[in-house]
Amino acid sequence: MKFDIIEDLKWRGAINQQTDEEGLKKYLEEHDDLALYCGTDPTGDSLHIGHLIPFMILKRFQLAGYKPVILIGGATGEIGDPSGRKTERTLQGKDQIAENAKKLTAQMVRLFGTENFEIVNNVDWLGQMNLLDFLRDYGKLFQVNKMIAKDVVASRLENGISFTEFTYQIMQSIDFYILNRDHGVQLQIGGSDQWGNITAGTDLIHRLEGNDRPAYGLTIPLMLKSDGTKFGKSAGGAVWLDPEKTSPYEFYQFWINQEDRDVIKYLKYFTFLSHEEIDELAKKVETEPFKREAQKRLAEEVTKFVHGQAGLDEAKKVTEALFKGNVKDLTVKQIEEALKKAPQAEASSEKTNLVDFLMETGIEKSKRQAREDIQNGAIYVNGERQQDLEFEVDPSANFEGKYVIIRKGKKKYTLVTIK
Repeated sequence: MKFDIIEDLKWRGAINQQTDEEGLKKYLEEHDDLALYCGTDPTGDSLHIGHLIPFMILKRFQLAGYKPVILIGGATGEIGDPSGRKTERTLQGKDQIAENAKKLTAQMVRLFGTENFEIVNNVDWLGQMNLLDFLRDYGKLFQVNKMIAKDVVASRLENGISFTEFTYQIMQSIDFYILNRDHGVQLQIGGSDQWGNITAGTDLIHRLEGNDRPAYGLTIPLMLKSDGTKFGKSAGGAVWLDPEKTSPYEFYQFWINQEDRDVIKYLKYFTFLSHEEIDELAKKVETEPFKREAQKRLAEEVTKFVHGQAGLDEAKKVTEALFKGNVKDLTVKQIEEALKKAPQAEASSEKTNLVDFLMETGIEKSKRQAREDIQNGAIYVNGERQQDLEFEVDPSANFEGKYVIIRKGKKKYTLVTIK
């Protein structure tokens, strides 16, 4: 029996709206050649996990044997998508957009590989179009009253929207038309805020190619956490796919720290585990939540998908080292990534008595308390418990002389930078 990907997406809570649900269902039943696309504008040099949401759907279609196409908006990135914004976007230069496009392309290749997959850039067609062609061939087919009624534009009318951003809807519609005509793409997917742009694209295709032309749209629900806040941000800001911006350890920690009430939803959406595996993890959340097996599996699956096995291995190594206190086994870079949000202090490169070192760095408030914590075994220097009041801290002994790591109790780390 043919795998029903639409029903699978419904089970995972990954469908918000469809332009023609019955038409798409029939097409998938009768054809094996579906190609689908999702676009992203290169307004930054990396995607973050919020951007990952629609691309997970593309990956599911790829695993089911269909062809995903990624559109990098080298042209639309110069214009600015008004979706989800209250004010005009600050435009970036052509060189910066081109550089961002290269980096996003590399990220997509890591996620999708090179088989049964295509990356295109709309600068290749929109960038070659002159103003008269744009107005004559496409502008004439769009009625301003209908464009204004689309949510993406209507939400901006109160504060104002420039003609530049107003035309974004037409440009995205042209993208869908070109991909449908020249690349055999029948389905566009995007976030719920893209509904107006997507339906404008299907309308354009049907006007130019006829109503029988296969062209479908599908949007994904806005992903919210159980407390009603938007998914995708950590306390420190965005969680990036670029390991230089968010290390595999930080990425792993973001997922492993998800709440019980959210974790099953994220397992359904962000992993490729079977229904049976996820249902089993859901039972464990109910019966043995303290084991956090669902969170661990979520962190493992998503980190491996984005950063590969090597990234997952590194993330788990750092996690285990901090949990067990074996920090001396970590590299300088791993220390910097793992403890950059821990309390920070500075010290000189001179050997210093441990009691004095704890006082000078502010880790202890009094010598009496410092001596008491040392004698009680609560103080660890670079992963090793120190109970000798005469112990001298030698900053040159570990981590290339750059850092000393003090742990007080089970989990309270302080990263001391050597001046």
